[in-house]
Amino acid sequence: MNAADSKTESLVLGGGCFWCTDAAYKLLDGVEHVTCGYAGGDEANPTYEQVCAHATGHAEVIKIEFDPAVVSLDRLLEYFWHVHNPTQVGGQGNDMGPQYRSIILYANAAQKAAAEASRAAAAKVFRDPITTEIVPLKKFWPAEDYHQDYFAKNPNQGYCSFVIAPKVKKLEHMLEAEKK
Repeated sequence: MNAADSKTESLVLGGGCFWCTDAAYKLLDGVEHVTCGYAGGDEANPTYEQVCAHATGHAEVIKIEFDPAVVSLDRLLEYFWHVHNPTQVGGQGNDMGPQYRSIILYANAAQKAAAEASRAAAAKVFRDPITTEIVPLKKFWPAEDYHQDYFAKNPNQGYCSFVIAPKVKKLEHMLEAEKK
């Protein structure tokens, strides 16, 4: 199969700071591109400042472009439960606020069904109730350019060093263990 034959699909997820989820999903084979952005609110063309001020209803999310011949939708959703804490209310870790909520935004009925099945399976593993919203994707708004590939561009920045890097290392070990 050549590049012209490959078909990509997209999935929009939020699990805390989009810098973290961006870095996490770039570890998966079959993920072709990740874009940081905003979704789940009502304000058109939201800015980072508006989202952080809770003025839009949006969450920080990522749009994952993936090759379903390499990585399935089910695998992306299963990985989601490892990337963040879906039981935390009001944020992730020290990142607090509705913009950091756990959310899956589906684009069609198949994504909705897959998300609901994935959440039900994950609920059997977590001790606390899962707080992840599963809602229709109305519109994805790309974040400002400086948010794109943030971890890759700023690995020595404090948040990247102390929050993202350990998470990425943990996920790398998990993915390596799965290959064995």
